[in-house]
Amino acid sequence: MKEAYLGIDIGSISTKGVIIDKEYQILSSAYIWTEGNPIGATKKLLHLLEKQFDKDNYQIEATGTTGSARKLVGDMVNATVIKNEITAHAVGTTTLHPDARTILEIGGQDSKIILVENGVAVDYAMNTLCAAGTGAFLSSQSKRLGVDVEEFGKIALSSKHPAQIATRCTVFAESDLVHKIQMGHTKEDIIAGLCKAVADNYLNNVGKGKKIVSPVVFQGGVSKNEGVVEAFKKALGCDILVDENGHLMGAFGIAILAGKSNERRKFDFSVGDMIFRTQEINCGRCPNNCEIICVYRDNVLIDSWGNRCDKGSLKQK
Repeated sequence: MKEAYLGIDIGSISTKGVIIDKEYQILSSAYIWTEGNPIGATKKLLHLLEKQFDKDNYQIEATGTTGSARKLVGDMVNATVIKNEITAHAVGTTTLHPDARTILEIGGQDSKIILVENGVAVDYAMNTLCAAGTGAFLSSQSKRLGVDVEEFGKIALSSKHPAQIATRCTVFAESDLVHKIQMGHTKEDIIAGLCKAVADNYLNNVGKGKKIVSPVVFQGGVSKNEGVVEAFKKALGCDILVDENGHLMGAFGIAILAGKSNERRKFDFSVGDMIFRTQEINCGRCPNNCEIICVYRDNVLIDSWGNRCDKGSLKQK
């Protein structure tokens, strides 16, 4: 049997998964919405990956998780490697594009910039709590305009005079958008303005103070929007590389890290049929009053975290 490695990137908006071989070729991939249920999303993801996977010739020997729910999902799949998104994205991107110097990433509710030197991430920054200028922002504006967000890019490229829309704050941006509609601006000019505003907002906030050096790789779900890609090209004055698997880069990177680790744990897709649940417990045994998250598999405690002292430690059965 040939070795394969599974990588899962679970975020607040979307959940991504890939299975790769030793040569880092993607054998199976899936991209779905998290819908506020990381456990359910992971189960669905595993079923989708299993349908594409050649179990007769490959065996998954190591698994990695990244993203906001990486610890929870790592417990579910008994991951060998659990790393943050910065590391996973940097590894995935530089594996495919060794010359990359700047990674722009805009996802559903967050965005980040990673600066790379000699294939190693040397600096990074992430957006603040506000989701202005992210995929969720574009999605909400598309509904207001009655246009599928997938069509935004194509429509934006047809605009001759993009409307000026500020996205420093989501509330102000929506107010500005309504005003532009009432003023009679065309839909394509408003959409182009939104795409430009996303790029400007990113560079003025996430990219503030960062020296953006070419080659530049743009990834995350928003990288599929041609209008935003074009806006970045004009703002930075250089070509922007968008990888066809850019939306999977976190999962791809963590799968690579799992393969590179020395530890091996055979993965069984039957984990997708097990019953997992989480429970929050307030410790109350000291003034910290820690909120402890417990993870159960088939009603057996498999892990817990959140305690700041030994009084809140829970034993696994």
